[in-house]
Amino acid sequence: MSDPGAVPADLRAESEELDALVAGLPAGRWAQPTPAAGWTVAHQIAHLEWTDRQALLSATDPDAFARAAQQALATPLTFVDEAAEEGAKLPPAVLLARWREGRDALQRALAAHPAGAKLSWYGPPMSVASMATARLMETWAHGQDVADALGVGRRPTARLRHIARIGVRTRDFAYVTHQLTPPQEEFRIELRAPDGGLWEYGPAGAAQRVTGSALEFCLLVTQRAHRDDLPSLRAEGAEAERWLGIAQAFAGPPGKGRAPGTRGASA
Repeated sequence: MSDPGAVPADLRAESEELDALVAGLPAGRWAQPTPAAGWTVAHQIAHLEWTDRQALLSATDPDAFARAAQQALATPLTFVDEAAEEGAKLPPAVLLARWREGRDALQRALAAHPAGAKLSWYGPPMSVASMATARLMETWAHGQDVADALGVGRRPTARLRHIARIGVRTRDFAYVTHQLTPPQEEFRIELRAPDGGLWEYGPAGAAQRVTGSALEFCLLVTQRAHRDDLPSLRAEGAEAERWLGIAQAFAGPPGKGRAPGTRGASA
């Protein structure tokens, strides 16, 4: 199970792993296309830098964040891409420095808040632990895009437990965002951890069940791989089967996901 107390350290480690992947890249490689249509390596880092900055604003100046969020939500389908496009225009060294500075400031700001404090976001308010976990999930997912673009293999770690937990907790959200009624019954999810252990969620006797590797489940709920390319994932029950077709751990409208047969070399 996910330990909220471990999230800050794991967020830092996840960020540092991605940092090491891009820090030594020649400037030209920052323009390498990634699996996200229209996004280069620079777009991926620019998106993380912008999102960290928005989270920092929420943690340090809620009124300013409310104004920024209201402005952004006036163009709900484009503001994320627009921010990434703007950031990707920066020289790679400048963008990398801004990302480092912003994520360090965010981690300090989150540590200064009581654990139960609520922070505003582009949707329902989030606890400090949930905000940190969401940042970890995004860092891992966009890091996957970068690794896939560069053809670099990544070793799955125990940090996936935070992402798996979000994936489980957002089950009903996935139904709602697809204009479907969430089932009342709980599901059983059993995921094989990178160290060979088992991460378990939901009642053992549930009729609707999902089993498979934690890595493949995280790739699915972050929509970094098509389900057809995740052979370990198994569903028992019609609702469990439907959920695996719509699952998403991230906020916002349903994502386009990945086409079958495009699972990257690093996954």
